[in-house]
Amino acid sequence: MASVKPLEGITVIEIGHSVAGPYAGFILAELGAKVIKLERPGGGDYARGWGPPFWRGDAAIFHGLNRNKHAITVDLSDPGEAAKVKALIIDGVDVVIQNMRFGALDRLGFGAADLKAIKPGLIYCNIGAFGAKGPLRESPGYDPLMQAFSGMMSILGEDGRPPIRVGVSIIDMASGMWAAIGVLGALLERGRTGEGGVVDCSLLETALAWMLNPVTSYLCSGKMPKRVGSASPDIVPYQAFETQTGYMMVAAGNDNLFRKLCEAIGRPELAFDLRFATNKDRVVNRAILIPILGETLRERPADHWFDVLNRAGIPNGPIHTVDQVIAHPQVEALGILQKVNDDTMRLLGLPVSFDGARAGLDRVAPSVGQDNGVYFPRQLTKEVSS
Repeated sequence: MASVKPLEGITVIEIGHSVAGPYAGFILAELGAKVIKLERPGGGDYARGWGPPFWRGDAAIFHGLNRNKHAITVDLSDPGEAAKVKALIIDGVDVVIQNMRFGALDRLGFGAADLKAIKPGLIYCNIGAFGAKGPLRESPGYDPLMQAFSGMMSILGEDGRPPIRVGVSIIDMASGMWAAIGVLGALLERGRTGEGGVVDCSLLETALAWMLNPVTSYLCSGKMPKRVGSASPDIVPYQAFETQTGYMMVAAGNDNLFRKLCEAIGRPELAFDLRFATNKDRVVNRAILIPILGETLRERPADHWFDVLNRAGIPNGPIHTVDQVIAHPQVEALGILQKVNDDTMRLLGLPVSFDGARAGLDRVAPSVGQDNGVYFPRQLTKEVSS
């Protein structure tokens, strides 16, 4: 089945680096937009060097973030080169995405006000660090900093242990996702009014959005959230348990599932214990219940419990390593790992399909300045080094 490309005909310039801006561009490219990545002459995006491992001269991470894009190198501080980029925008660009440091593009004449003045229908998306307003708006920000600043690291890990962070760039990537959502909304609005617009999002606002549950609970109760490891602060039992052969995740998310769990593991009396009768009771008495369940589950290997709990209809699963999950037949069936032609390197695609078809991997990440000759037939004012 041919992949659906709902943004076909839309052209995007991505003035970004590292993760947040490129991930927004990645989403739009996967949806069919032509995404032109604008990089500094010479080394290009800093993420090209984030290795090893490397593939085709660039970091593997860079390839994951920049597939299906085009790339040009431009020195925006050079008036001649800047004029060519503006001409390109006027001629056929619908969206500009940028995650440069606050005010950097304004000083170069490439801020939202500058570009919308020459093209009112343009959609301009800022991905900031601390946001467009406030005393920290000019401060730089990175994913780990935002996990710390937003309070996220205060609820991760186990009580009494040092703070930890989520081990992937979840705030950067989620900011890119929110940027793409904002751009899609602005495109719909432009379709109705003909007017472009400015979309603002930031790492901090994204981190705060992911803190919805603990922030809402605190605002309601006034009680500080505690770190509970793999568990949920609001649902019990909903965490990893040790078995004879390693850990497994058990998610008995309601009272009915808890009763089934007790029956399946041979402890039916727990379901009738008033201390554990409802989820509210189990949350309050977590410290009593969890050791009882843990003692029982440690008596048998993980495979035994997977079989028993699956037959009882209780959500559970293994804690996979990376090599295990990419080799799993379920992941293989989804087709989310893709490659171009006969290349050996596989990359993760967009986690959404249209009419049963996922966007394909048409182009691996471009090399630095690979498409200069396409978008600027005449050589740029300055010689581009490689």
